[in-house]
Amino acid sequence: MEDQLDVEVRDGAPAAPRKRQARGERRIAEILAAAARVLAAQGYERTTTNAIAAEAGISPGSLYQYFRNKDEITAELAATYAAGLRAAHDAAFDLADVAHLSPGETIDRVIDPILAFNLANPGFKALHARPDMPPGLAAAARPIHEALLGRVIGLLGTRFPQRSAVELNLAAQLMIQVFQASMPSITAAEPADRPVIVTEVKRMLSAYLKELAGR
Repeated sequence: MEDQLDVEVRDGAPAAPRKRQARGERRIAEILAAAARVLAAQGYERTTTNAIAAEAGISPGSLYQYFRNKDEITAELAATYAAGLRAAHDAAFDLADVAHLSPGETIDRVIDPILAFNLANPGFKALHARPDMPPGLAAAARPIHEALLGRVIGLLGTRFPQRSAVELNLAAQLMIQVFQASMPSITAAEPADRPVIVTEVKRMLSAYLKELAGR
């Protein structure tokens, strides 16, 4: 059976059982993908291990061979999201020429990788956009959000070196809040309608950059 455990033998004595590596990793990935779909559809509180198992096409008993409960599943999923979001931020802020880009070009270069991540991971919002995020998930997300704030401040500082640290911090926080507030509308929109919403959000942020430049 695919979920069968192997036993390593070390120095003539059996070691602790371990799942077959390739099959185990594939099954874990399937469970996490199923959990993301259920979270996106039902939200965190209504998501259950039984629903995740059903979505993954396995029995609850098979699921429990890999995760003891929903919290373990969501913690693993949150770690996966964190790695993906860091990569999206790396792509978004790879802007060596930011001082020479127009406001619109800057917003496009920053927004597009982060937006693509959010659209590709519908379960992300169910975990990280919750006002009552569990302490463990909140602690895992905090360094990522702090790093994002620092990167936006750095970007604005490069474009507007005459601005004070207080002004840059406030501007960065406002821009992040506007973008985050728009994400539910963007992700919930029909694919045909989404570009219109994205364009309007980008226009708002670009206009704010222009206003900062003109002060």
